[in-house]
Amino acid sequence: MSTANAAADTQLMTGADILVKSLVDHGVDVLFAYPGGCSMPMHQALTRYGDSLRTILPRHEQGGAFAAQGYARSTGKVGVVMATSGPGATNLVTAIADAKLDSIPMVCITGQVPTGAIGSDAFQETPMVEVCRGITKHHYLVTDVEDLPRIMKEAFHIAATGRPGPVLVDMPKDVQLATVAVDWEVPMNLPGYNPEPQPVAAEKVKQIAAAIRRARRPIIYAGGGIINGEASEELRELVNKTGIPITTTVMGLGAFPATEELSMDMLGMHGAAYANYAVRDCDLLIALGVRFDDRVTGKLEAFAKDAKIIHVDIDSTELNKNKSAHIPVCGDVKDVLTELNKVVEAPEDLAPWVQHCMELKAKYPLRYDKQFDGILQQHAISELCDLTRTMDTYITVGVGQHQMWAAQFYKFTKPRTWLSSSGLGTMGFGLPAAMGVQAANPGALVVDIDGDGSFQMNIQELATCFCEELPVKVLLLNNQHLGMVVQWEDRFMERNRAHTYLGPIHHDEASGKSAADKFAYAEERYPDFVAIAKGYGCGASTIRRKADLRDALTEMIEHKGPYLLDVQVPYQEHVLPMIPGGLTVDDMILE
Repeated sequence: MSTANAAADTQLMTGADILVKSLVDHGVDVLFAYPGGCSMPMHQALTRYGDSLRTILPRHEQGGAFAAQGYARSTGKVGVVMATSGPGATNLVTAIADAKLDSIPMVCITGQVPTGAIGSDAFQETPMVEVCRGITKHHYLVTDVEDLPRIMKEAFHIAATGRPGPVLVDMPKDVQLATVAVDWEVPMNLPGYNPEPQPVAAEKVKQIAAAIRRARRPIIYAGGGIINGEASEELRELVNKTGIPITTTVMGLGAFPATEELSMDMLGMHGAAYANYAVRDCDLLIALGVRFDDRVTGKLEAFAKDAKIIHVDIDSTELNKNKSAHIPVCGDVKDVLTELNKVVEAPEDLAPWVQHCMELKAKYPLRYDKQFDGILQQHAISELCDLTRTMDTYITVGVGQHQMWAAQFYKFTKPRTWLSSSGLGTMGFGLPAAMGVQAANPGALVVDIDGDGSFQMNIQELATCFCEELPVKVLLLNNQHLGMVVQWEDRFMERNRAHTYLGPIHHDEASGKSAADKFAYAEERYPDFVAIAKGYGCGASTIRRKADLRDALTEMIEHKGPYLLDVQVPYQEHVLPMIPGGLTVDDMILE
């Protein structure tokens, strides 16, 4: 090694500079970071690397963390967020839990009080490692600056490999300021962490192929693991080779084109009736990158009760956890499908089953009242889909009725174009996630389909969209209520309103029995979202008439900066079909 190289390898650097250079070396090009007292040294370091790393200032730490998720979900790369100690750090907790449940690769960096003050209840101190122990894939409290190059290498490796997830790096202020001669070639030290599964034995692949060949009524059940595993092409090849119908979870939307004939769309509580009936009737369920979530299965014993089950997942703990599999396979779903596609054959007589599935699609289509002269939520989403289907479009959502309608009526054809808080179901996800998508994909059209309840939880991020020049569009389906909770009140609680109206409390709908009809509007509009959006510097308009929708959507899409379209919709439209929690497909509500 030359003297110059040796000197470079042992240069003195502060902990803050080591951390930021580590981000750059790991390919991070966008960081979402909100400063504070205990993270200032890291922010100062960020200014020294501004040519290599864009730092985006959110207006709330949770917004920054969801933006990092948007970046990660849309690219497959590790998303990174930074916050200060105490309340800044705890404001990340919801988004960390969200990333853990949806298997999203993230590195979350928090400032911490100096090591000598830890445990003394110092100003803005919280024990973040303890707080996040159950919701991270791994976590670090850095107490020695010499450990930092290794820790950063390990954090990115753990976040991105195996089943992805969030990793916390808690950085005391004195460690950020300390200097050390850096050894960048330090090896990782991860005893017991073996993220790469063993190759699946050829005999196991043949067993799967044999089960498929013998099946008479097979169906593929694909989830977020297909997208995380970059296995969409292999999945499409499997469907093309076998002719087997396919249904996806809410996490799996886009893994297989919804426009294809064999697509049975989404299954589950608010999935298509035809998907749920097909799973009920199948004799072979091929589960790929899924976890048999309760929102999919309903009553577990009744889910696919007559089917043989193949379950492929990279995480061995998911196998036989909720539903026993006849052929459990721990493996990388992309590798398994690659090997399976080499030997798989179509079942011998699939035509009657495919015909049955197509008849189910024809008999139980997703539908809404197209005669209504106002704008129903489903219609607004269908029109947006029609206008944008040929564009480079990404859709994010909040959580609630609008989320399920978007899953039903926007026809996704590519992976990573649909972003939804699925496992945790976090309101406020849509707008900040859209910011992250836009930062990662600057030339794309990014639309947050949101409800007024979810939107207000992180409405402050309109400021980030404007100030950081992120031209996110918001299609706000504004019904003045917490629509999904209203739906449950209507269906199961005798229409008794219990704090689901989002306007002034003197309104008739604020409490008590609702007497309103199906297409009722909340006539007192609160707040004025157009005025708020314009106050943030965004374009905005509001509509109520169906005849105005198409032109308004076009104006929103073509607007050069961030834009909010406030669509006034009725509040007693229900998301159907619906399988009530814990019940079965035979209890499905269709109207």
